[in-house]
Amino acid sequence: MRSREIRGALQRSLDQFVHASAADDSAEAHKHRGFIAAHLASGFAALALVPLSLVSNLGVAGFAPSALAILGLESLAALYVSRTGRLGEGYLLSSIILTALVCWVALHTGGLSSFAVVWFAIAPIEAAMSGRRRVIGFASLAGVIGFAIVALLSLAGVGAGPLAFPGSSAFLNTLASMLGLSYALGVAVSIEKRERMAARMVSLQERRYRLLADSMSDVVTCHGVDGDVTFVSPAAKRMIGVRPSDLQGDGLFRRVNVADRPAYLTALSNALHEGEGLVRYRVRRGDDPEADGWLWVESSMRRADDKSVDGAAVITVTRDISDRKAHEDALEDLGRQAEAASFAKTRFLANMSHELRTPLNAIIGFSDILAQELFGKFEFDRQREYSRLIKESGEHLLQVVNDILDMSKIEAGSFDVTPEPFDLKPVVERCTQFVAPQAEKAQITIGVDVEPSLPELTADPRACRQILLNLLSNAIKFSNAGGQVTCGARKDGRRIVIFVRDQGIGISSTDLPKLGNPFVQAESGYDRRHEGSGLGLSVVKGLAALHGGQMSIASELGKGTEVTVSLPITPSREQVTHLPKVQKLDEGVRLTRRA
Repeated sequence: MRSREIRGALQRSLDQFVHASAADDSAEAHKHRGFIAAHLASGFAALALVPLSLVSNLGVAGFAPSALAILGLESLAALYVSRTGRLGEGYLLSSIILTALVCWVALHTGGLSSFAVVWFAIAPIEAAMSGRRRVIGFASLAGVIGFAIVALLSLAGVGAGPLAFPGSSAFLNTLASMLGLSYALGVAVSIEKRERMAARMVSLQERRYRLLADSMSDVVTCHGVDGDVTFVSPAAKRMIGVRPSDLQGDGLFRRVNVADRPAYLTALSNALHEGEGLVRYRVRRGDDPEADGWLWVESSMRRADDKSVDGAAVITVTRDISDRKAHEDALEDLGRQAEAASFAKTRFLANMSHELRTPLNAIIGFSDILAQELFGKFEFDRQREYSRLIKESGEHLLQVVNDILDMSKIEAGSFDVTPEPFDLKPVVERCTQFVAPQAEKAQITIGVDVEPSLPELTADPRACRQILLNLLSNAIKFSNAGGQVTCGARKDGRRIVIFVRDQGIGISSTDLPKLGNPFVQAESGYDRRHEGSGLGLSVVKGLAALHGGQMSIASELGKGTEVTVSLPITPSREQVTHLPKVQKLDEGVRLTRRA
């Protein structure tokens, strides 16, 4: 137990020297640790013996420290691998250092007849630890070059004379051979240990992947370039109810619903050529081809980077989405029911509005005749007042009915918009003149502020008049006596902004977001001071949306309100459209609090 703790502590200390590029791969990290530990130990040990060699024997004092210093360079190879993570280059650097050491020893111990010549085989043996052919080739070349250098210098008589070592030359040759064999044996043991470690890591990875594949609820499949399945995970048995082998080849394709096969093949093609694909389809569950057990699945497909694994060109992850599909179908059914109910409501309102307008016109007309006393004078003033009240109430109710009818047409998508270019300023002036009696009665001043040289607006003039009249009517209704209402227009880029500004009661921040929805008013209680149906701003918003425009409201309680309608000067065909759904009216509406 003690030795295991020591090994663990040493390994943790060596992990600090392993480069980050190899730290995540346990097998690669093990190789780096082994190289760094061995070369640091040999290099530092050789450097530690240099002082001792200087005082040990004067005859070889110059040779021994130099040889130990060369061997000490092995620590630099270890530090190079630690800083760069390039293990192959580290082995090559170590082989060159060892070759230089052998050359130094051979030149000082007899040249070609030296006992150290046999050590030239150390360089390629050292490089074999890297497992890279290129490194082995360069290390072998370094050994050949080192041997050639020793041979040429020996034949030329260049170099130091043989040093005197104790013992016969035969003994030294035998000792050198034994050291070389021991080193080769150590390398062989290291290679065998590394291979055993690699095999253990591979086995561990296989067990991990097998555990993941067995535990996953999603089915993982690999497809070749022809779309055939080359691998199926065990989850196929749980999801589809068949053996994985039954889905290989074209087995999965034959289980895909005939109507969904084009989408399935298209997604495979997209994954193969574009990198990824996503498809939903039905696959037959179980072994009975006559059974009507269809399973809704969703496959996420991705092009394989390494096609050498089972010839996989596309990797697919398939999951069961039957519950999700049932939920989506239920939501779609509810949406259709809500749309049908909304359409029925809109149709009912439109029909009722038509039915109400006829008697209302009669009430307004006859009450007006009575008020003018065309068939005789009233005996009492109260009779005249009642006639006037009947007429005003009828006109108000007719306006409400007209607003409901317009809102119904907009929501149903049957409000026809006929754009044409026209000058906006005369329309603004006519609308202010039309509401002038209402403003005069309420003691409100109306002003016009239209930007000079305003370009022609391409829109439906009738709809623009209705927008202005609704906004002006609202502004007058919610203004205090003595206040002012300003109606105008200005150019803003490629749009024309129509605005109506008042100095009235304003709108609170809590009510501001609700305005623009049908039948919604800022004051919704029974004791509110101003009459109205809450449809005016809804109609304005709907008409603006039909032109590809937007409505915005800026207001502050007690300081007035400004409503702006932004319309494109020349709308495109896509911008001028009917709205088939009520929800479209909410697009592009902006509500802000005015400072």
